[in-house]
Amino acid sequence: MPLEVMEHFNIRASDMEATKKFYCDVLGMRVGERPPFDFPGYWIYLGDTACVHLTSADSSPEMEDYTGPKEGKSVGSGAIDHIAFRGSDVREFVVRASTHEAEMIHRKVPAFDIHQIFMKDPDGITIELNFRGEDAKEFDPDGP
Repeated sequence: MPLEVMEHFNIRASDMEATKKFYCDVLGMRVGERPPFDFPGYWIYLGDTACVHLTSADSSPEMEDYTGPKEGKSVGSGAIDHIAFRGSDVREFVVRASTHEAEMIHRKVPAFDIHQIFMKDPDGITIELNFRGEDAKEFDPDGP
């Protein structure tokens, strides 16, 4: 059976509230329904999909019972360089991110008319945002 879609990724956040604020306030996602697990966390939605799951970097017996034991606070099965999302209205996004004083690195993808913005979440995860279309093609972060 082939894979159909990526469902979510989980971040074991060092500060769940700061991480929630970044994904909701800066990226424009929202907190949504989450099952009543016996450990704290959030499900962050993009549209109708809970694509970001947040749990604490500090393990608890309840979390270990559900996910299995983890060694140390920073664990994983490999290095992930970045996570990418597709956005619309690059100008609106830049205004939103700027009001939260988010640091942004802007790039243009040659020959593809894609404007990219790279930023870090509170846990140091690199987030890539891709904007396509005429507004992205013509967008100049240093311009009006």
